Amino acid sequence: MTDSQDTGTASDTDEAQLDAPAPPAAPQAPSDGNPVVLAAPGTRTAADVVPPEVAARLTRCVVGRGSTANHTPFTGEKLADLPESTPEDVATAFERARAAQERWAKVPVKQRAAVLLRFHDLVLRRQAEALDLIQLETGKARLHAHEEVQAVAVAARHYGRKAPAYLRPKGHTGVVPTLTKVTELRQPRGVVGQIAPWNYPFELTVGDALPAFVAGNAVVMKPDTETALTALWAREQLIEAGLPEDVWQVVIGDGPVVGPEVVRHADYVSFTGSTRTGREVAQGAAARLVGVSLELGGKNAMLVLHDADVDKAAAGAVRGCFSSAGQLCISIERLYVHESLADAFVERFAARTKAMRLGNALAYGADMGSLVGVRQLETVTRHVEEAVAKGARVVAGGRPRPDIGPLFYEPTILDGVESPMAVCGEETFGPVVSIYRFRDEDEAVARANATPYGLNSSVWTKDGRRGRAVAARLRTGTVNVNESYAAGYGSVQSPMGGMGDSGLGRRHGSEGILKYTEAQTVAQQRLMPLAPAFGMDDEKYAAFMTRSLRVMKALRLR
Repeated sequence: MTDSQDTGTASDTDEAQLDAPAPPAAPQAPSDGNPVVLAAPGTRTAADVVPPEVAARLTRCVVGRGSTANHTPFTGEKLADLPESTPEDVATAFERARAAQERWAKVPVKQRAAVLLRFHDLVLRRQAEALDLIQLETGKARLHAHEEVQAVAVAARHYGRKAPAYLRPKGHTGVVPTLTKVTELRQPRGVVGQIAPWNYPFELTVGDALPAFVAGNAVVMKPDTETALTALWAREQLIEAGLPEDVWQVVIGDGPVVGPEVVRHADYVSFTGSTRTGREVAQGAAARLVGVSLELGGKNAMLVLHDADVDKAAAGAVRGCFSSAGQLCISIERLYVHESLADAFVERFAARTKAMRLGNALAYGADMGSLVGVRQLETVTRHVEEAVAKGARVVAGGRPRPDIGPLFYEPTILDGVESPMAVCGEETFGPVVSIYRFRDEDEAVARANATPYGLNSSVWTKDGRRGRAVAARLRTGTVNVNESYAAGYGSVQSPMGGMGDSGLGRRHGSEGILKYTEAQTVAQQRLMPLAPAFGMDDEKYAAFMTRSLRVMKALRLR
């Protein structure tokens, strides 16, 4: 339906054209499939958004001597030629970053924070440019792309306002009050190595780098090759806001080649990606005794308790399961519903899911976009087909949609899933959710916790106190009550991260910036040393200190 086929009659063509074999017919949309939002006439295309001169401008900062390319999931066509980095290029990037970091760290923290606030305004003012790039590189719907803009703006505002407080010197009680003055300083780690994924190329690149920059660090970033343009656009805006160019270096290349080199040179490593690769990153960092933060995989659960509002829970499940086509680390893949309302919930959830509009236009209107790559499509297809072969039932979706684009797959609900099926325990990372029924909250909590992952979860109930009590029993880094993921992730004053196989460390809040610093204690001793003085021998000094320690306890000093 989206083809721009020639409408001329046979009499307008020559004999050679008449004798030529007909081109293959475009795939037909299934009559009962999810509806499609067609691009309006005049809608921007990839060629409009990324002409050669724009690609050249964005990539000129990349430290790389080779050549590679990225592609759009919407059609599979090439978006841009990109430089490709070698191990030697990575070393060069770190050299440049180290020289720049020394100068950047001397800039007062308030001035560094002001860069983030100016960046906040540029992002909101030019968000259409960012949205186009995010959509083209990830295939997601525009509203889901806007979630990235929101997240980056919130992080920029938060650290632009709060960084001076997070980083200010803090006084502590010394070993002997008044005689020992202690100050805790926060020193930047140096050059942070950041390895970013493809699924959120704006939020998980610059969004994670902002606290590192304001803490006085430089960053050498390896974005995913297929989504590098979005990261490079973010860099361009941050430099316009006042960040020195060499403070943010970018290298591009295959993960197994470039990734280990980033880890090998970094003073601290920030990684978001799979649990398998995260273990390798952690081992490489540990061998060098440098710190690391890891946000890894998840098999996130949503619990719909017996007193939940069914309509609100069904709407929340659509958001939680199918945002960014399920390619969100904190999206819902397991849905536990109390047996008393399971039938009503499934009916309403399925109706909403079947009504979701699929589309590939650079415009608002579609409810879900494309998967990002062939590997994701293969995993989704394998999980669904294996589950059905072993007895699961497709309630909604369950099929690819090549009539829209090569990597589209309908939002899918499975019922009757059991533990031998791969979709039950493995991370799908696509628009697929499995329904499970439970009898009481203890059972629901136990089943939700029966996974090595612990990233995000969701609880739905009309009783806020009950929801918070159930939330406290779930072994996940964030729990959302009556929301799927956005409430926890968007509350940037609070830490966000995973337990178990879902990672180490946290982003957001004080932990999200202090991890990019080294704590330094400066202790100044005054009047007398912590040793025998004023004519005291060892025994008298020991007795003096004993009395002092007892007095300090009596005074409830900490």
